[in-house]
Amino acid sequence: MDKVLKIFKILIGVLGGILLIRILNADADLLEEDLAMQQSIVSPFMYVAYIVLGICLLAVLGFVIRGLFQGNIKKTLITVGSFVAIVVVSFLVSEGQETAMRDGEVLSEYGSRWVSAGLTTFYILIVLSIIAILASSTRKLITSS
Repeated sequence: MDKVLKIFKILIGVLGGILLIRILNADADLLEEDLAMQQSIVSPFMYVAYIVLGICLLAVLGFVIRGLFQGNIKKTLITVGSFVAIVVVSFLVSEGQETAMRDGEVLSEYGSRWVSAGLTTFYILIVLSIIAILASSTRKLITSS
């Protein structure tokens, strides 16, 4: 399996290098103006990037799921449940209103409420992390004395 993975990495690297050289050798002004040239030169490079990104995301997801079941599942479920509870509370206390956006579209009241909930969740998590840092530092100071 390790040999196959090495060969795959080398192939992706060589393919990416060839596509990068094609982009660097193209006339920049012509590349900006000609859509067909963009599709023939830049698009394959982007598809390779999308494939690599997808593989990385699948690998990370696989390792996370494996780590969840190898570690302390009770602690993991409590942490995930706490996060979900914070998101739910944030959504319940948030308000939304229709908002006109710069591009002329309108953000719905529900969408605005989710944005507000996301910001509230962020603020709550920041405050909790600061409290955790201070508590940890204080505990270290007390135990080291």
